[in-house]
Amino acid sequence: MAPDSVVVVGASSDPGRIGGRPIDWMRRAGFQGAIYPVNPTRDEVQGLRSYASIDDLPATPQAAIVAVPAPQVLATVEALGALGVGAAVVFSSGFAEVGGEGNAAQQQLVQAARRHGMRLLGPNCLGLFNAPLGWYPTFTSSFEGGWPLPGRIGVVSQSGAFGSYLVTLARNRGIGTPQCVTTGNQADVTVGEIIHWYAQDPAVDVIAAYVEGVTRADVFVNALNAARQARKPVILLKVGRSAVGHHAAQSHTASMAGDDAVTAAVLREFGVVQVRSAEELLDVAYVATRRVYPAANTLGVATVSGGVGVLISDIAEDEGLAMPPMPEAAQQSLRALLPYASPVNPVDCTAQAVNDSSLVQRFTEAMVEQGGYTSVLSFYAQLADVPVVGHRLLADLSAVRQRHPDRLFVVSATMSDERRRAYDDAGLVVLEDAARATRAIAAMGRLGEAFARPPTQVAASMDAIALSPAPLSESQAKQLLTEHGMACSPERLCIDQETAVLAARELGWPVVLKIVSPDIAHKTEIGGVLLNVDSEAAVRAGFDTLCQRAARHAPDARIDGVLVARQLQGGVECLMGVQRDPVFGPVAVFGLGGIFVEALQDVVLHRCPFDEQEAERMIRSIRAAAVLTGIRNRPPADIPALARMLSRLSVFAHRAGDTLESIDLNPVLALPAGQGAFALDALVQTRNPSHEVSCP
Repeated sequence: MAPDSVVVVGASSDPGRIGGRPIDWMRRAGFQGAIYPVNPTRDEVQGLRSYASIDDLPATPQAAIVAVPAPQVLATVEALGALGVGAAVVFSSGFAEVGGEGNAAQQQLVQAARRHGMRLLGPNCLGLFNAPLGWYPTFTSSFEGGWPLPGRIGVVSQSGAFGSYLVTLARNRGIGTPQCVTTGNQADVTVGEIIHWYAQDPAVDVIAAYVEGVTRADVFVNALNAARQARKPVILLKVGRSAVGHHAAQSHTASMAGDDAVTAAVLREFGVVQVRSAEELLDVAYVATRRVYPAANTLGVATVSGGVGVLISDIAEDEGLAMPPMPEAAQQSLRALLPYASPVNPVDCTAQAVNDSSLVQRFTEAMVEQGGYTSVLSFYAQLADVPVVGHRLLADLSAVRQRHPDRLFVVSATMSDERRRAYDDAGLVVLEDAARATRAIAAMGRLGEAFARPPTQVAASMDAIALSPAPLSESQAKQLLTEHGMACSPERLCIDQETAVLAARELGWPVVLKIVSPDIAHKTEIGGVLLNVDSEAAVRAGFDTLCQRAARHAPDARIDGVLVARQLQGGVECLMGVQRDPVFGPVAVFGLGGIFVEALQDVVLHRCPFDEQEAERMIRSIRAAAVLTGIRNRPPADIPALARMLSRLSVFAHRAGDTLESIDLNPVLALPAGQGAFALDALVQTRNPSHEVSCP
């Protein structure tokens, strides 16, 4: 990011060509380091001495730009490494993004660089820039319209074109993005590493990222954690959510995009603000530069339009942003100032603000001091550009902001670029669209909650568990889970009718009968489960029925016997489980059973492991949480018992690591508070990691 010298291999005298643009940009931007063009056909490139080969260089540069055809890149990297160059930016394409032989060629590049201790950015990348240093190893055409503006936002993008587009949009909006890195194929340096760099860079306050797929999940997760610990917001646009988009992301960057729901869960875990467009990314990043992140965010709205106040209220509700009413005493004092005002929240001071601009300061001050709002959104339509009113409006809002620097003040109004810069200089945020402003304010609250949330507390080191790759029956799965602290329904494994009858007597009526076989994973599909068995005769008959069904539908299955379980009743059916994600490893899932999962997809995901406090937060975060906390005179469920089981499940999955494929506990019955939670069915699928094919 800050070398004192660079070699440009494939340098061009034409500033418009890929090998010429970086030289032109750096010379025009005043880069103070040495630039060594390498071009065997020229003695001079853009006024600089050119060298025929890397071996002819007079010194070892710290960095290199590689702008040669793909077949020449490997030899170039070998020569740079042999010379002792520390890092190379590889523009060249034709590697993993094209598949086939390109994958092998990219792997050779990485191996060559690692032999020499050299880092690679790319290949197939647009490069990077660090504007304060005049360091522009990039062939973007963006700077034809002007240089990046000073500011505190660092940008990282897998896509070079999108990264260049984003910083151009930022410049056009007056938003400073003085650093940008595009990672391309991420053969070596990844988005995660750049996020970590920005998290440690004192010149960066906010990190804006564009991601197509996550590689090296451990690096990515550590980077997000470092950013959260540094209280630096990560604003991220993740593409590839749709089937078409997922395929495009893979073909573009040759990276494993993984399950988007899992990626979203990991982003939420670390308080990353996930956005849906470049516009929203810049909105949120811009507001975040004020570094006001209310952990308990409340929105007060001052407006000259009742209609816009309703719009803001609707968006705030969608975003979960609280808009409590002004205290009654404060409402009375505002009515005394303006009898026909609506002082509840939104606070509508009407168009009278044109005649008496002092109302702006009085109303805004009341909202902060008496209403206690952590964020204030002021909608003043076009008044900010009215000569007399606009000047007073800026002065009054600035005065309130200076008295309350810990509050977030956002203005939604149309105004000239010059007037907007004046608002920026006063510490006021300007977003013309009130809906966009509301969403950005809501994002600041989510950031505040994430920064305030203590990290999950799990054992620093946990011994690994190596699970056998052999299939497990339900009985074996439950025994394994019970050994690791998860409660299962009381039950007995029986090998004949008489032991089944004795078990039923001990457990109490009614009971459930299930066929037990490591070869029959889904028992209900063959009629292998019998409910409401309430007599000894029914147990005997049911035992025979299950054995006959197993013999008919799965004649080769190994039968361990019949499971007799007490039929627990009177609780809430939930599901919890674990699925091994190819990118992030074991991921836990929790939700309610039945329609809540099948139709509404009301589940929550979290990377393993996590503690009981985080497990309870997950459980209470589902949309149907009221079913568990008590609704329509139903008693609340034993949420602490559920949280205990979910946390222990996550720890077990983490310890099992690559030897675990999935766990399905469905249903888990949460009994009323204080009575516990029990897994009624369990399916554990193991795997043999030695059979896994590694991708380069």
